[in-house]
Amino acid sequence: MQIWVDADALPGPIRDILFRAAVRTSRRLVLVANKRLRIPSSRFIRFERVAPGADVADNFIVQSMEAGDLVVTADIPLASEVVRRGGLALDPRGELYSEDNIGERLAMRNLMQELRSEGLQTGGPPPLSPRARQDFANALDRLLASLENP
Repeated sequence: MQIWVDADALPGPIRDILFRAAVRTSRRLVLVANKRLRIPSSRFIRFERVAPGADVADNFIVQSMEAGDLVVTADIPLASEVVRRGGLALDPRGELYSEDNIGERLAMRNLMQELRSEGLQTGGPPPLSPRARQDFANALDRLLASLENP
């Protein structure tokens, strides 16, 4: 199982948590973005730079991932496709997307997008708090431990 990261808008603290987890568990971590990212030197961590453009990184991840891989993303359409293909999708705030909840999340995302297109100011997600970082780290640790000990 590899860990794929939709890294274009990933907060730095979440990236650092992923770096440590990849090295600690000897899991391959692939960050995908359309801009250069600094990554630590490790045989477990790789960076894939893709061309700029809408959904280019998402499409790369979907085409490259395999069933059972983990994808870290806040992009709900990408998470939906990952789940549909048998992968695991984890939000940077620690929410694991599944067949049970992805439809609802996608519908809410589409509704909010429609409201924004009609001019309604909906605001964005709250800033990443220390609690959200801890929630992500805990969810990642539980997930990786469950994959090691099924």
